[in-house]
Amino acid sequence: MTAADPERLLTDALRAQAARTPVAEPTEPVDLGTTTARAEHDLPPRVWWVLALALLLGLAAGSLVGFLTLLR
Repeated sequence: MTAADPERLLTDALRAQAARTPVAEPTEPVDLGTTTARAEHDLPPRVWWVLALALLLGLAAGSLVGFLTLLR
């Protein structure tokens, strides 16, 4: 191994760390199908308001720039 091979050094370090990390046994069975589907659709209303506000501000800024471009 040469000193100019950082990818190999990183790969070896990550493998060594993964070999030392213990794997925890799950205490309860987890149903990933229902929790994942529920997590995708249960965004709080505040998130939707922030996204809508960002969209409206982006449209307003784009419209303003377009209007100013037409004036010149």
